[in-house]
Amino acid sequence: MMQIPDLSIQALRASYNSGSLTPAALINVIYDCIESQPLQPVWISLVPRAEALARAANLNFDLPLFGIPFAIKDNIDFAGLPTTAGCPAFAYAPQQSAFVVNQLEKAGAILIGKTNLDQFATGLVGVRSPHGACSSVFDSRYISGGSSSGSAVAVASGLVTFSLGTDTAGSGRVPAAFNNIVGLKPSRGLLSTSGVVPACRSLDCVSIFALSCGDASAVFQAAKGVDAHDPFTREALPISVAAPAAWRIGVPRFDQLEFFGDKEYKRLYAETLSGLEKDGHALVEIDFPPFSAAAQLLYAGPYVAERFAAIGSFVKNHLASVDPTVGSIVTASERWTAAEAYQALYRLKALTQETAVAWKKIDVLLLPSTPTTYTIEEVLRDPVRLNSNLGYYTNFVNLLDLCGVAIPAGFTSAGLPFGVTAIGPAFAESALLGFGHSIQSSRAPVAGKGLSKIADSPLLASAPRGWIALGVVGAHLSGQPLNYQLVERGAKLLRTTKTAVDYKFYALTNTKPAKPGLIRVPGFEGPGIEIEVWTIHESQFGSFVAAVPPPLAIGTCALANGDSIKGFLCEPYAVGSMPEITHLGSWRSYLKTLK
Repeated sequence: MMQIPDLSIQALRASYNSGSLTPAALINVIYDCIESQPLQPVWISLVPRAEALARAANLNFDLPLFGIPFAIKDNIDFAGLPTTAGCPAFAYAPQQSAFVVNQLEKAGAILIGKTNLDQFATGLVGVRSPHGACSSVFDSRYISGGSSSGSAVAVASGLVTFSLGTDTAGSGRVPAAFNNIVGLKPSRGLLSTSGVVPACRSLDCVSIFALSCGDASAVFQAAKGVDAHDPFTREALPISVAAPAAWRIGVPRFDQLEFFGDKEYKRLYAETLSGLEKDGHALVEIDFPPFSAAAQLLYAGPYVAERFAAIGSFVKNHLASVDPTVGSIVTASERWTAAEAYQALYRLKALTQETAVAWKKIDVLLLPSTPTTYTIEEVLRDPVRLNSNLGYYTNFVNLLDLCGVAIPAGFTSAGLPFGVTAIGPAFAESALLGFGHSIQSSRAPVAGKGLSKIADSPLLASAPRGWIALGVVGAHLSGQPLNYQLVERGAKLLRTTKTAVDYKFYALTNTKPAKPGLIRVPGFEGPGIEIEVWTIHESQFGSFVAAVPPPLAIGTCALANGDSIKGFLCEPYAVGSMPEITHLGSWRSYLKTLK
């Protein structure tokens, strides 16, 4: 049996481009591997192999997720497979797939199957399922984390490139931490929840598990979109979170940290912070109790009654079919009154205002993803208290309308993974993914259980509010003759990345100083062109654009990770007799050929 290759998006694209691998061949290898093992506890159901192969044979090569295999948590609808939410008695046959699944299939991704979960997405442990408990891929004695247990394990064990989970209290972050992968919990409403069995509908998010921040970014770009059938959906707004060279990193005061006696996790968190400080970032102490007080509202207050609104009637009528811990949580939540719900809402508003103080002095809040980990046996003996411990650093995030990225950050002396979560205001996903990439690259550069080395990722760091991301490819690059036009306007370099592959690059030999011409050619497959992403204040943008001479113009450039920014393009008429330098991949490489 052929070994499953590196499943990162970048590696698969390279294999597909070279012809050394086809989507159909990959699908066969994945199914062979799955069929050689017990289906459960990771999988609840699979798309028939023939159906996945038929889809692989009819994909457009130009799609951003062409041939990328993925899985979904079994509380997310896929037309053709039952949705069970981890409870066979609840199963139904959806007539159409969830909005996010449709988005990903339109982008070229291939669904493999549906994964195990803590029943009705109620838990952070991954053991509350009639299909069995998923375990960490690093030690079968330890929990995988939940509720999106199977989704995380499917990625970490190398069966799919990415997967979808859901996250209400931390279910898209805890399993990522326990399996050495990335978990993106987007801002509420950016990924539609139509076609998702609700847990707490006003707080639920569809989450993304991936091998790297770059992969998570590409999937996020493909999956998001405004859904007319989801009243909670929303578009991203401009954000005030910058992606500076030096971040102001919020950390709780030492006496406010909690590890429940886990000295290894405490050590790894301190090492992560120390490394970031050495890299030039600033650590800023914040007052954590207002955040933890908000977290308490989720399960120790009337917000838990929203779970009863979602599935309470079914649970009351089918208690024999429901996990005892899940059943007790849901049925107990019926006792809360409407008056108490309003009181909790008022309390949350006050805590939101109180925590807002911290965001005036920090760019990101960096916390342990979990304070500790537990064995499956320990959780079965004490299911509620230990589950609550795992949510110490996660439960407040959706309540306070924040977003977060769980990032691998090292291993204990026993070989168990440790992770941190970068948390920011709503709509700060791009900035957090860029920040997370730097942590993963230095602290845990091999994803999952030795699956994929984390390559330099073409992530776009977000521009702060009032600033515009601008891509330059030639004479305005750092050190080049026209770079001063950016510098004198106060522009700042964010990062260097590549364009999408469908750009051709020409040397405009009749310009002074010499400049390149960048032209998009749909269907063309090139190496991508090196591009620097700068931010320029909107008050300076107009004068900069006015100084751009023909045949160049400022238009919209597509980056390798699917993001779009403003950047230099060339009118096609001007390149007719000019030398094409696409194969060189960058303006600097071309200039070296002239020496």
